[in-house]
Amino acid sequence: MSTSVASGAVPGHNARQANQAYPMTSAPHLTFETERLRFEPLSLDDLDLAIEQWTDPEVVRYVGDYTYSKAELVEEMPKFVRRCADGCIGVWRLTERATGEKIGTAILLPSPVELDDTDWDLVTGDEIPEGDIEVGYVLKRSAWGKGYATEACARMLRFAFEATALAEVMATTDHENLASQSVLKKCGMIPVGLIRAYRGDFPGFRLTREEWRRNCA
Repeated sequence: MSTSVASGAVPGHNARQANQAYPMTSAPHLTFETERLRFEPLSLDDLDLAIEQWTDPEVVRYVGDYTYSKAELVEEMPKFVRRCADGCIGVWRLTERATGEKIGTAILLPSPVELDDTDWDLVTGDEIPEGDIEVGYVLKRSAWGKGYATEACARMLRFAFEATALAEVMATTDHENLASQSVLKKCGMIPVGLIRAYRGDFPGFRLTREEWRRNCA
């Protein structure tokens, strides 16, 4: 069972066309670290990482199950680097600190309900978009089985509750993605049964700021 994907809120097939990108790649508060990982806003220079991730059928197995062509990714990258809410909502590049290798991405993005991908039109402006904000991650295959998923998810939750005004974060997984469901539970997220997301009903998880604080105490 793959441990690569926690959430579907990452590039998917038939995504809504985005407006002009709003990158914030130099804001200091958007760059942070764990023991083994460095988190930085995704940029147009990360096309190489996108190609590694989204052209691999195993990586996308639980994330829309659609493999991109390189040409499609070139066209879509300006959308994937959009940010809003002072840059706190968007996609982060994950880099292995010991080697400098790009190993994946992590996200805080608005969760779609009756769309099959993030509504990128919401990722704009100074405010956090209305509705649920979800945490997620996607790791390329060479990074699987090393505990990076749990490390990345836990750090994103810390960022969400320390650096933003979010009162709650959610996540959803494919029904068969038991490994990622385990990761979310390890990070303190609470199973809430099936929730409506990505035009379907999927296993859902939620965590409030107060629950996160209690877990950290």
